[in-house]
Parts: sequence; structure tokens; C-alpha cells
Amino acid sequence: MAQILWFENYQLADAPLLGGKNTALGTLLGAGLPVPPGFAVSADCYRKALADGGIGGQLDALIEAADPHDPASVAAAGARARALVGSLVIEAGLAGAIRAAYAQLCERSGDGDVPVAVRSSATCEDQPDASFAGEHDTYLWVRGADSVVGHVLRCWASLFTDRGIAYRLERGYGRASVAMSVGVQQMVRPRAAGVAFTLNPLNGDRSQIAIDASWGFGEAVVSGEVTPDNFLVDKVMGTITRRTISAKTLEYKLTDSDAVTAVPVDADRQSVPCLTDDEIQAVARLARRAEKHYRCPQDVEWALDGPAGDVVLLQSRPETVWSRRPRSAAACTADPITSMVQTLLRPTHRLPEGGC
Repeated sequence: MAQILWFENYQLADAPLLGGKNTALGTLLGAGLPVPPGFAVSADCYRKALADGGIGGQLDALIEAADPHDPASVAAAGARARALVGSLVIEAGLAGAIRAAYAQLCERSGDGDVPVAVRSSATCEDQPDASFAGEHDTYLWVRGADSVVGHVLRCWASLFTDRGIAYRLERGYGRASVAMSVGVQQMVRPRAAGVAFTLNPLNGDRSQIAIDASWGFGEAVVSGEVTPDNFLVDKVMGTITRRTISAKTLEYKLTDSDAVTAVPVDADRQSVPCLTDDEIQAVARLARRAEKHYRCPQDVEWALDGPAGDVVLLQSRPETVWSRRPRSAAACTADPITSMVQTLLRPTHRLPEGGC
């Protein structure tokens, strides 16, 4: 059984072992897109741990008895399921393989204690009909081999968050068919981050790219804790056709205690655009490349990495709202000539000097 799979070595046959998130990271790297390096712990490791621990039947019974329309029922099932999974001991061979892979990532980065994100990647997530976005846990700025091993177990347990259980039951995903892979990925320390949709999520217009951005790590945007800046970019011309600058009062950043924490944004930065025009267009170009590779609209997570502000992709999944609706001329101007004409008739809105 392959326990550790490096993103850079991803093959299509690995997809059932990696889950949606890790499969996307391997696919993006293979397509030549900038993705921070890392590796995945196979979903088969999770399956084996459940079998060795003899808890698979108990988990099945808990989930089958849960009523997705009764929050108390789901919460009780989730708490018991997470406790069962959390009581497992990662066997020595797998723990050693995780430690060795982390040591290799440290060596590659030139940092003997490199900080990583430990990310859940369920085998049912990021499907065309169900994204599971935010249903399972991600842990940021994890350092040290022992800590990485411990957080793999926590990601396994997060397959049974209350939201995850309810969503799977509503979507018809049985527990026996679902497993958890875990990604371990070198951290970036972004000045700004966010999401990008390769269509306009307000009306489904596929000639536009919509970018949400805020200061610091992207968790504030993904969780909805902050109203981000929003930019619309014409997909063909690359011009910025709309800007909405919001008061961004909160950001996730690395603190002196070596933890990623939500802190207030300084007053002088709250209503300032968090991206330059060049950065907006760089995000749009990478989102467009992801869409071209997958050949369908994408929901992309991105960040500006390091002092140079290079854009890296942290995730790309199918857009699941407008993509399932019939395309119409009123809602979607997809041909390049129409898009260029609309851009010429609708001049780019620019901010006044020093204002928003």
C-alpha cells in the first residue's frame, strides 16, 4: 500500500487515494501552475486504521442513526464519532513514513522545522455536484514531525464534523464509501489572499473572473468573517471592469507565538485595496489557466507568497452553482468578440487618487 504520495508525482490513478483537495493540488502542479510543495497521506491509511481499531461498524451505526434534519442528533453522532477516531493510535510504520516525508520537505525548503498546513482531503469532496468546502478541518502553521503526525489524526476525525455528517447525509454519500486523505503542504506567509471564480457568481457570466481578496491568510474570506475587496476582470481582455473596496476589519496573520490568529486590521489599511492592478491581473491569469486545464468553471483559492508577492494556488475545485444551470445568452456572454465589445463599451472604473 502506498502510504505517502508527493503532489509532484501525482498520476491520474492516484485520485481515489488522495481525495478532492489533494488530487487538485497534484493536478495543478502537473499542469505547470504554482503550488506550494507537499505530500499526501493516502486514504487507504485511514481505512486501515479504522479496520485495525475495529471501529468501522460503530461509525457506520452512528451515522446511519443520525437524522440530518435534527441538529442535536447530528451533533451527538459527530461527537461520538470524532472521539472514536481520535482514540486511534497511528501505527508505527505510517508514523515513521510521515516523519520521513516531513524531514524531506524540511530538507528541500532549507528549514529544519518548516511550517506546514495539514489539510483534510475527503474522497467525496470537490465533486461537480457537491464541493464540501469548509466541512472538514485544516490546521495552519504546524511545525515538527510529531505535531504533523498528531494533526493527521485530527484531520481523520474531522471527517465527522457536524456539518460534514449533515451534508453527506443530505447528498446521499454513505459513510462506508467515504475516507480521508490528508495533505501536508509547505506554508506560505501571504500579505493578501482570497478566492477567485472563473465566472461571475452573481449572474453566471462566464466572460468574467470574480476575485475576492483580503489582508493576511485567506481564512477570513473563506469563513465569511470579513467583507473582502471584490474585483471583476474581463476574461478575454484582462481589464479590470469593476472594483468594490470594503472595510476589512479583521485578518489572520502569524503572531509572535508562532500561531495563525485573527487580529484587527490597522485603521489605515482597512479601506485600502489589498491588491494592486498587476496582482489582480496575475490572480485572474492563474485562475483562467486552471479553468482551461479543467475545461469547466473553477473556484480557486490563492495567496500572494513572500516579499515579492508571487501568486500561488492553494486549491481549485469545480464551481457548483452556475455550472449546473443551462447556459443562456442573457446570463453568459462566452464568445470573445462579444466580450471585447462589451469591454470597449464599458470603460474600466478606476479609483480616484488616494480613495476607494
